[in-house]
Amino acid sequence: MHTRRTSRPNRSLRTGGALLAAAALLVSACSSGGSSTAATAATAADGASALDALPQATPAALAPFYEQKLTWRNCDIPGFQCATMKAPLDYAKPTEGDVRLAVSRKKATGPGKRLGSLLVNPGGPGGSAVGYVQGYAGIEYPAQVRARYDMVAVDPRGVAGSEPIRCLTGRQMDTYTQTDLTPDDQGEETRLVAAYKRFAEGCGARSPKLLRHVSTVEAARDMDILRAVLGDEKLTYVGASYGTFLGATYAGLFPERVGRLVLDGALDPSLPADRLNQEQTAGFETAFEAFAKDCARRKDCPLGRTPAQVRKNLRALFERLDAKPIPAGDAGGRKLGESLATTGVIAAMYDEGAWPQLRQALTEALRRNDGAGLLALSDSYYERAPDGSYSNLMYANAAVNCLDLPPAYTTPGQVEQALPAFEKASPVFGRALAWASLNCAYWPVRPTGGPHRIEAKGAAPIVVVGTTRDPATPYRWARGLASQLSSARLLTYDGDGHTAYGRGSTCIDSTINTYLLHGTPPTNGKRCSQP
Repeated sequence: MHTRRTSRPNRSLRTGGALLAAAALLVSACSSGGSSTAATAATAADGASALDALPQATPAALAPFYEQKLTWRNCDIPGFQCATMKAPLDYAKPTEGDVRLAVSRKKATGPGKRLGSLLVNPGGPGGSAVGYVQGYAGIEYPAQVRARYDMVAVDPRGVAGSEPIRCLTGRQMDTYTQTDLTPDDQGEETRLVAAYKRFAEGCGARSPKLLRHVSTVEAARDMDILRAVLGDEKLTYVGASYGTFLGATYAGLFPERVGRLVLDGALDPSLPADRLNQEQTAGFETAFEAFAKDCARRKDCPLGRTPAQVRKNLRALFERLDAKPIPAGDAGGRKLGESLATTGVIAAMYDEGAWPQLRQALTEALRRNDGAGLLALSDSYYERAPDGSYSNLMYANAAVNCLDLPPAYTTPGQVEQALPAFEKASPVFGRALAWASLNCAYWPVRPTGGPHRIEAKGAAPIVVVGTTRDPATPYRWARGLASQLSSARLLTYDGDGHTAYGRGSTCIDSTINTYLLHGTPPTNGKRCSQP
């Protein structure tokens, strides 16, 4: 079952932990006066609130956090150091408890003068930034970048090594992910609602205190503590997918501390949850259309010889699996039903490099009645291990999203009214993604955020990157964010897949490397084509 997610599934750590999009990718806003942030919102001309900057002077109550010294130790991964950083659980009451955050770094290798720390975040929300820096960014980012920067990551509060949100057991999560997302009658609708309620209740029971303090605003404030603790005057940062919202939020709160920020695969924070969900659904349809065209040209495509046939036959497969799941070779007895199959296909939309794997998996399902390939793709999306355990990706994803924005829909009746719009946006995925948008309706914690603009007035140039056929963060979101940020430079990648940096475009990579190494941003509106 889907929850909103933006980063790519974790088939390789270059993708970080990825979250699908289904209930939308909520963007957090400033607190409505609660404990999550001291920032306030001012009403913008278009009616959306604008995130106000925090005072430049650090409050005295936060001094112990800003002045702490990290104790670095060798990690299990050679070449990396690890440490634990403290941040206040509640920024409104900083003396009443803290949260411990996992930090990792790989020091600059040289040659050349060290430029400081480069903080990275792979998105999600819920993706492990520590896993990302250790598994990809710290070893695969361009050598000239790693030579000049300490590569650094912090798992956001509630994520992975930073006191993770917990909700369900592995067996309970298996049941949850197999719940029918396209209810055909009242009984199936009731079971879907019950699944969302059990998920929410599990999070409330296992993480009652932390669940109120995992907003994006709070995570951005944590990054400023890390910046100070590392000794950097300004923050240099590369954020992908949801990581762009985290980075933009930082810029809005601390514009005078913005160094070189790259926001790749951008979110538009001014959109409400229902718009985000519908537009992301359309983004997956755009990606699927590209896959269908490519598949139809290939001899090993099992779905047909025209894009229309590919679409029709995939929908027919989903309907067949909805009626009767097929064996998937799973040791625990799981079969491939419509929900897991849909997740498997969506997982492959994040990266065109996964399309051959998807064609093979579809061939096995259609011609051999074997769901193992699609199940494997679905498991990669959910970060399910072979032993049946799950990372906390989906738990943190829901916790952050449901705190950052009011739910898209609060009743099944509202979803039913929205179904035509979702199915128009995506005939293939629309129905499932519409019902997935209900997942925050029963959340045990009230949201502290809402749609808002981020202007970051006074910030240094910020590079916003958008990919024209990005499934999870549609290109229009990059344009939307770039239009809000006062110092944005929009860099466009005319290509497929989710995000652009490090994905094969020399034009994109050289442009971003030049900015990171020399501080020279691209001209606004620069475009790069897919190789």
